[in-house]
Amino acid sequence: MRRIVGIDVARGLAVLGMMTAHVGPDDRGPIPPGGFAQLADGRPAALFVVLAGLSLALLSGSANPVTGTRLVQARVRILVRALLLFALGELLVILATPVVVILPTYGLLFALGCIALRWSRAALLTAAGIVAVAGPPVGQGIAAALEGARPTVLTEITVGHYYPAIVWTAYLLVGLAIGRSDLRSTRLRGLGALAGVGLVILGHGGSWVALHVLGWPAALATTEPHSSTTFEVAGNVGVALLVIAGCLAVADRWPRPLAPLAAVGSLALTAYTLHIVVIASLGKGVVYDATVEVWLAFILTTIGLCWLWVVSVGRGPFEWVLHRVSTKAADIAPDELPTPPPVSDTAGHAHS
Repeated sequence: MRRIVGIDVARGLAVLGMMTAHVGPDDRGPIPPGGFAQLADGRPAALFVVLAGLSLALLSGSANPVTGTRLVQARVRILVRALLLFALGELLVILATPVVVILPTYGLLFALGCIALRWSRAALLTAAGIVAVAGPPVGQGIAAALEGARPTVLTEITVGHYYPAIVWTAYLLVGLAIGRSDLRSTRLRGLGALAGVGLVILGHGGSWVALHVLGWPAALATTEPHSSTTFEVAGNVGVALLVIAGCLAVADRWPRPLAPLAAVGSLALTAYTLHIVVIASLGKGVVYDATVEVWLAFILTTIGLCWLWVVSVGRGPFEWVLHRVSTKAADIAPDELPTPPPVSDTAGHAHS
């Protein structure tokens, strides 16, 4: 399976967006509310998970889901990756940086995604809607019931504040549905962009109505980053659809100029992991007292090193481990899986 440049560009934006949320300075401007820095808070992480669902779809046959033995092999690959991501995430948590590490929840979502590999797009989107509506109140109720109890890793990643799997599963299911579609279709991209606009309006407009007209409690109606309400999920999915549709369209026309950004996306796990390690080595001040200079250093260094690595080496080191261990566990070579028809906006590296 070959890499799709537009998807790598979107993934690169997600990684750099999360990096900005961690080490970027706050501008606190009036437009948009909270400043432009707030755009990087929560939304890139949601995009990252939507793209994770898309990756699961690509790993299991894209628009033509695998069956039988190949389905079992795909599930083994994904489960092994889930375990490795969870373990890596817990190691990063031990570094005790001010960053809330997404990888433990990411690993759990990978494992949950195995259940839905054979679902139709309609079933995936229906399930995503149910999770988006029911997940927030149920998760908040469970979290309230557990208040005062000793927190565990399981409770933190399922109903915790930042990345509760009980809600964030919706993002993964949307990504799976996207990955079961024809990513080359300009009509589908247009529909995705329109749906994205509609969801952004529904999420943020609906939140305003619920808060200021209907008087709903903020805990259920806000779209504040990481609030994990139904309205925030709708808005974040809308942003993700717009970014993915835009990246696919732009990458078709200008793949070479976007190569550095796509390189970050192809080395997303390596870039994310190493930026957490760098934050740990520099100290908490790099997050709490963020400056434009340090933020630019993170962004430009990440883009430059990722581009250099892709051009000179290819697959990233952490991506190589994930690929190698998971394919060995499934006892298959990656090119034995069904591949989609050739795509015009691809690069030559194997998809991981």
